Amino acid sequence: MSPTGPAAVQDLTIDAVALGERVLVTVRGELDISTDQALEAALLKAVGSSTRGVDLDLSCAAFCDCSGLNVLLAARRHALDSGKTLSIRSASPAVRWLLSATGTRPLFEPDHQAPSAWERALNREAQELRDEVDQLRRAMATRPVIDQAKGILMASFKLSPEDAWTVLVRVSQNTNTKLHRLAGELVTAVQGGALCEASQQQLAAALVALDAAPELDPSLD
Repeated sequence: MSPTGPAAVQDLTIDAVALGERVLVTVRGELDISTDQALEAALLKAVGSSTRGVDLDLSCAAFCDCSGLNVLLAARRHALDSGKTLSIRSASPAVRWLLSATGTRPLFEPDHQAPSAWERALNREAQELRDEVDQLRRAMATRPVIDQAKGILMASFKLSPEDAWTVLVRVSQNTNTKLHRLAGELVTAVQGGALCEASQQQLAAALVALDAAPELDPSLD
């Protein structure tokens, strides 16, 4: 669909017209799972071709279900991420009812502005903070087994806490094994399990690099 021409699929006709800095998209027909892909493609193209955003005329939309609403919400989010807006200028009774029933009507009001640059920066910072919290939680969940592995190395090879940590990190990097997984293998080894040959070799090499005893503790075999 060109920004100024119609596109039609079964049960759906979409017409987009550039009006200054915005694009007016008129939709006629049914908005459901059979037409959602065509509607999505048309709206994304309209958002991309506009300067400020898209206005929707859904007064001739005979039907709209949750599939159609999800497309509208996704297109709105795409517009906001691009610093634009997507509003519904007019809607059929079917569309008005769905927006009211789902509480989404205010999201498409013409005066519902896109977030400012400051708000977008704040949202990014909030997401980064959430990511850091998630990473911290994962680190806390794996910390006990890592501390146990450090204790095993300290007791078995008379290492300082710093040297034990250095050995763990070096073996983890050289065997391409996540640190918490390697620590778990060491804990399992002293409980009667077997440490894989590659880890044994890298452990010995790391100990040599620290001028520690190169022979493995028998409990790790």
